[in-house]
Amino acid sequence: MTSIFSQAGEYDRPAKYAQQSRSVVVAKNGMVATSQPLAAQAGLDVLKAGGNAVDAAIATNAMLGVVEPMSCGIGGDLFVIYWDNTTKKLYGLNASGRSPYLLTREVLRQKGMKEIPELGPLSWSVPGCVDGWGTLRARFGTRPLAALLRPAIETAESGYPVSEIIAGGWKASAKNLSAWPDSKRVYLKDGRAPEQGEMFALPELAAAYREIAAGGRDAFYRGRIAKEIVAFSEVEGGYFSLRDFEDHTSDWIDPVSTTYRGHTVWELPPSGQGIAALQMLNLLEPFDLKSLGPKSPEYVHLFVEAKKLAFADRAKFYADPAFEKLPTTQLISKAYADRQRPKIDLAKAAVNIQAGDPKLEHGDTVYLTVVDKDRNCCSMIQSLYFGFGSQVVPGHVGFALQNRGSLFALDDTHLNRLEPHKRPFHTIIPAMVTKDGQPWFSFGVMGGDMQPQGHVEVLVNMIDFGMNPQMAGDASRIRHGGSETPTGIPEEPHGGTVFLESGFPPETLSKLEALGHKLGKATGSYGGYQGILIDHEHGTLHGATDPRKDGAAVGY
Repeated sequence: MTSIFSQAGEYDRPAKYAQQSRSVVVAKNGMVATSQPLAAQAGLDVLKAGGNAVDAAIATNAMLGVVEPMSCGIGGDLFVIYWDNTTKKLYGLNASGRSPYLLTREVLRQKGMKEIPELGPLSWSVPGCVDGWGTLRARFGTRPLAALLRPAIETAESGYPVSEIIAGGWKASAKNLSAWPDSKRVYLKDGRAPEQGEMFALPELAAAYREIAAGGRDAFYRGRIAKEIVAFSEVEGGYFSLRDFEDHTSDWIDPVSTTYRGHTVWELPPSGQGIAALQMLNLLEPFDLKSLGPKSPEYVHLFVEAKKLAFADRAKFYADPAFEKLPTTQLISKAYADRQRPKIDLAKAAVNIQAGDPKLEHGDTVYLTVVDKDRNCCSMIQSLYFGFGSQVVPGHVGFALQNRGSLFALDDTHLNRLEPHKRPFHTIIPAMVTKDGQPWFSFGVMGGDMQPQGHVEVLVNMIDFGMNPQMAGDASRIRHGGSETPTGIPEEPHGGTVFLESGFPPETLSKLEALGHKLGKATGSYGGYQGILIDHEHGTLHGATDPRKDGAAVGY
């Protein structure tokens, strides 16, 4: 079969594919970009009052837990990449929680389970968000926690108008929420989700925030909140104990990186999936993507095939490094990419993709980014996993608990197998790009398995195709869904399915099918995105926010 790469060139004129929903937001001093305008404004108020990027990020995240409660909240986990402009260094924070001490694979086998349920108390892991706030603020913050939580507390008590896209997501979860009396009481009105523009209040969440504001992280992990969660768990068939909360800690970790056309791209190492983006960039770098154009079948084919290889490794090698020695350094090396790249067939789509051999040596989500006047940069992502996580509000704590525990494997040989007090494989990943030793771009993309794919697409759009930060996020996205799951349960055979957002020309679709790709019907949009580019030449900040969300980039 003749490769269609010999036919490239008809999509290489920028005017043919440029699309932009709004202008890039430009500001001099500080900027916040996130998925809901009230949350972005809360962070901006902190910056204008003299707070730094960490202070503003915590205030923004707390507000998001009120105004976008299906996507995030103190029942979930948190990850951060932070550029401290005083030390000129990057810092990583893994503020994700661990499985219950009392829950084992044998317990679930005795229940006849082959995988962990996606909803309910068996899907729970300890929420890491509040400890993440405390750990981050203790090292880099400048404002009292009570001051940072005050706007979110007031909004949760007095109520707020529900925004458009959030209202749609809320409605989609109403049936599952109705199955749990506490969830129904907290999140539904007369058994229904609030409508767009309707006022909604979360008084029990406000009470929890007040306890945390007064007592810090211990109010969550050693006080009334943890005790109420554990009591609920014992009644409803969960396996939480007070020890799970008392022993919880967040970890400072070193971000890892690769280079891509003169830029250094930073991600966090596993237990998250950030290095999949680095693996994909390494595989793509030798190809002349600029000459192909972002909507060409040649580019889509290359992107999807690189993703397949990276995600096959993800399914095998990404896990909690406290339990396994992982080949992270080898997986993100250029040499490993050089060995893997010949597996990409330019003439046909791959099926039955196997993980590589990195030769291990011995020895629903919200994203927000903040840059302050001193050019400290906070790239933060926080999530419950599914919309409203496990769907369960335990008692009167005022928030739903995440369902991250459902990402464990029950296969005894899998690196990501369930074990007591272990972190599950994680999908949420913040990112940052430096250039010439300075921060250049702080960004993230939401949406489960879409996240590393979205990271690569945004960066290729900017670096190869010359798009500005807003255009790079607006551009039609590619999403490949395949059989490479972190739980050991195959999703889909035969190389998976390619989904393309609207905007790709018909000839791209037909040529992809000729290469053997299975194309799925696009039923919506893929991922959400925010980014802030630091323009050192002009001393300004360039912010972008995704039209797929209700968000805003705001600055002063």
